[in-house]
Amino acid sequence: MSTTAPSTDVRFDLDVAWGLSPQVALRDEAFGALAYHYGNRRLVFLKSRQLVALVRALGSHDTARQAIDDVVPEAQRSSYGRALARLVDSEVICAR
Repeated sequence: MSTTAPSTDVRFDLDVAWGLSPQVALRDEAFGALAYHYGNRRLVFLKSRQLVALVRALGSHDTARQAIDDVVPEAQRSSYGRALARLVDSEVICAR
């Protein structure tokens, strides 16, 4: 008998509404913020204030793309999309 663990592969889509997980607390720091997930007990460093502003803005936008367009300068947008994808993998943000 073989058992297979469920996949934890989460796909990030810029055209979906995302927000800070209800199990995550952000603590502002000089470098950005610490994100602590009370469920999985992970501590994640958000290493820029711009990323913290974006994570906080996600909840007030219909899609991640709209939040990025509103908060992040155009030349930096692709890197912030990748950063959000990593935060999905860490369960810091989740689909709404």
